[in-house]
Amino acid sequence: MSDDATAARRGLIMLALALGGFAIGVAEFATMSILPYFARDYGVGEAPAGHAISAYALGVCIGAPILALLGARVSRRALLVALMSFYAVANGLSILAPTWGTFVATRFLAGLPHGAYFGVAALMAASMYERGKRSQAVSRVMMGLTVATILGVPMANIFGAQIGWRWSFVLVVALAAGCALTVRALAPQLPAPANASPLNELSALKSRQIWLTLLIGAIGTGGMFAVYTYVASTMMLHFHAPETAAPIMLMIFGIGMTLGQMVCGWGADKSVTGATGITLACSAVLLVGYWFAVDIYSMWLTAAALFAIGLTGGLSTILQMRLMDLGGEAPTLAVALNHSAFNVANALGPFLGGMALSMGAGWPTMGLVGAGLSVAGILVWIVAVVDDAPSRRGMMPT
Repeated sequence: MSDDATAARRGLIMLALALGGFAIGVAEFATMSILPYFARDYGVGEAPAGHAISAYALGVCIGAPILALLGARVSRRALLVALMSFYAVANGLSILAPTWGTFVATRFLAGLPHGAYFGVAALMAASMYERGKRSQAVSRVMMGLTVATILGVPMANIFGAQIGWRWSFVLVVALAAGCALTVRALAPQLPAPANASPLNELSALKSRQIWLTLLIGAIGTGGMFAVYTYVASTMMLHFHAPETAAPIMLMIFGIGMTLGQMVCGWGADKSVTGATGITLACSAVLLVGYWFAVDIYSMWLTAAALFAIGLTGGLSTILQMRLMDLGGEAPTLAVALNHSAFNVANALGPFLGGMALSMGAGWPTMGLVGAGLSVAGILVWIVAVVDDAPSRRGMMPT
């Protein structure tokens, strides 16, 4: 095969992997954007409706390590196809859910393959590029998720407003099925490493640095989710804006996330540690800016703040690369847990935001809740840097 043909095939494989990220992005973020509609349909309040989002996040947290361990000896292509097929079925059940409890249960099921898919897709993408370009390759897989926030999520929000929120999940099912078929047709078999086993994968968890990296993601990005979850509600109930305002704001956020993946992927190839600290610091400042913008009822400043906060979403790629390096010869579990960590953040941010709302705080407070979580993430990052100092001087930390 010629170099041009090889590059073209590699590009198609990357596109197929990103399509899975697109499907997951629509499902994960669309549930936040259509929250007012399914809350009204099932007769639950805004704050309790956030439990559906938390259920999905819990599914990711539980499913990522279990499925990564069960799939340790499975070829990566077969594992990706199985995970996306399961994702299509689970989201199809959400379409049919007749009661609130059933709907929450289906969101939990849909979350199970999320983390394992991104972890395995990142490993496949990285395997096709030399070391200096691996982070950018992984960021392109993650861009499927962020592009979903530009195109898929606003579309789902429009569905919710015009023809019914269940159609949002019809879109997800179609995308997930398309990903499974495309990966099956194009992706290399890429067998699991010869020494792959659940025990070897678990051995990676002896590293303090892995746990600290996961903790940064679990806490430090919760602020982004605290804001994003309630964007539609903030537009409708705080600004009293027309329903068309929410999709526009979500699209602006998504553009920021997409650009952020590119920038953070580049930064991670330069310095994972430095890129992590800078991203967390920027997040804290920008979330305070969001609080100010919403508090003074400025739609323009709120849009600018959402775009800027979206840029910090590329932290997922930075931490993914850190975990791939720390995982060594058994990275599947470590990289899958990255998405468990981010969905802890996905649960933690909306939960704390909902608590603030239940206590009578206004919609602008989501920015302050988020800023507090970013600051907490910075503190964990500082601990990780200090803990890693002996190994950078040529000694392993005890």
